[in-house]
Amino acid sequence: QVQLVESGGGLAQTGGSLRLSCATSGRLFNVYTVGWYRQAPGKERELVAFIRKGGNTVYADSVKGRFTITRDTAKDTVDLQMTSLKPEDTAVYYCGAMDYGNMQVNYWGQGTQVTVSS
Repeated sequence: QVQLVESGGGLAQTGGSLRLSCATSGRLFNVYTVGWYRQAPGKERELVAFIRKGGNTVYADSVKGRFTITRDTAKDTVDLQMTSLKPEDTAVYYCGAMDYGNMQVNYWGQGTQVTVSS
């Protein structure tokens, strides 16, 4: 099993910044990707960004150039630096991890609320 614990959500103004952190633990040797996903009220959960074990990153078009995902292998954390925030970034942000051989995320954190005021 893999455990994921998010921190760092909160309230920001339009144009502001927030940093989210995901602490990972457990059977990490089989984890292929760790990423951030979000779900706004009334909408489906969507990909924000993920990072592969080899270090490659993938971003949703809506956050490219504004959000940066990074990994600290010494601390087993995956952070999401969010800048130039917009009201449409308001959502619950979840950390998700996917094992090798899986086609979808199979571990989720509890989520952290991000609210961007206009």
